[in-house]
Amino acid sequence: MGRTTGGRMPVRTGPPETAGRWALLPPRDGDPTRRAHARAEHLLERHGVVTRGAVMSERVAGGFAGVYKVLSAFEDSGRCRRGYFIEGLGAAQFGSAGAIDRLRTFAEPDSATSGAKPVVVALAATDPANAFGAALPWPDPVDADRAGHRPGRKAGALVVTVDGALTVYVERGGRTLLTWDDDVDVLTPAMSALADAARRGALGRLTVEKADGQALIGSGGETPVRLALSAAGFVATPKGLRLRA
Repeated sequence: MGRTTGGRMPVRTGPPETAGRWALLPPRDGDPTRRAHARAEHLLERHGVVTRGAVMSERVAGGFAGVYKVLSAFEDSGRCRRGYFIEGLGAAQFGSAGAIDRLRTFAEPDSATSGAKPVVVALAATDPANAFGAALPWPDPVDADRAGHRPGRKAGALVVTVDGALTVYVERGGRTLLTWDDDVDVLTPAMSALADAARRGALGRLTVEKADGQALIGSGGETPVRLALSAAGFVATPKGLRLRA
């Protein structure tokens, strides 16, 4: 019910953000078996293929050992499949039928499609679709001696992949980049995807100051990263390369 003040129209008894429809949620299920099954189903839906690294990145109670038992039971009942789906991640991999069928469509491209346009994806570093830092380890840098931060699944950070390979990591705020390729033809579409993500509001106003620990302005020479950023619509400023609006 509302209340009246001084003859004015009734006002709500509470802050504006409490307006809307409310529904009582069911009580939390305390049965450990049902909770373990729901957790395993959630992991399959979230990751498609569940590996040890994926479970550890989720900080699941009981770790991979607890999830493994449930997924093994799922396999026996036909609710998931176990196999060596992703090379280098061991045999303890479980996937849903749909995810495995989709993986089969991403086999090595044949020579007829080798000149096709690369598939470029920019997404949050914490997104389950980003396998790096979870199912897959972060790759070693091109320059083993480069200075700067290490990548991580951090809130506000972005990754850009080109044909599935990690190409660019963007620190929170967008001032610092890490790269895993020095080919301008690879970096340019990656930086274009970064620019598109920034224009959609993923990073706010974007000015890149450093790449792989080196300042982009005043470091001398047109580096592959700077050339790629310029081709993607970034312009030089005293602080760094800023994305044009």
